[in-house]
Amino acid sequence: MKRILFALSLLTAALTAAADDWVSLFNGEDLSGWRVHGGGATFVVEDGAIVGRNGPDHNTFLCTDRDYADFELEFEVKLISPLNSGVQIRSTFRPEERDGRMVERVYGPQIEIEGSPGESGYIFGERAGGWLTPADKLIPHDLFKAGEWNHYRIVAQGPRIQTWINGASVSDLTHPLIFAHHATGFIGLQVHQIEAEPATRKVAWRHIRVREVSGKPIQP
Repeated sequence: MKRILFALSLLTAALTAAADDWVSLFNGEDLSGWRVHGGGATFVVEDGAIVGRNGPDHNTFLCTDRDYADFELEFEVKLISPLNSGVQIRSTFRPEERDGRMVERVYGPQIEIEGSPGESGYIFGERAGGWLTPADKLIPHDLFKAGEWNHYRIVAQGPRIQTWINGASVSDLTHPLIFAHHATGFIGLQVHQIEAEPATRKVAWRHIRVREVSGKPIQP
């Protein structure tokens, strides 16, 4: 009996440790732990979600303060109005001169977010080569539901990046070249540039969490 109780205590401890591996990236109240890089879009907290509104200038990103290498990321996202968006992973930024002034540019892999039928969940290189998902696998689908909350899951381990939307597998990409340049970096929420339009288009994120998975097997 003692052996059984001991085994159960070990199992409970292991399950608790596994649950504790997840770290929330958003507290539902403010943007602590995040900073903006890029253009003139704005990010605020509304009803427990991060809401990004389009703005002038180039693409804008709300980015984590710290970097991540091998990880599993989950979040929910909703396009409140038609707007291209995405989530950067393993990304960096650097200042560049544009029209006589210095601007911040973000570089790295991006997981696409857009209305259906579209290319949500596929992998794009933001200022890093364009589409990383091969053309023959870049097949439009309707897994993403505009105006509704959609669950994303992203697993990045070494050169392999896998994505799911609402439980369905979308992309399984192994790209040694992009990994060579982007093995680690921040996670960033994108609001895409829209020229000459008022800030009326919105995208929202909530329930953002991450766990580091270096050397750990990941269940599909």
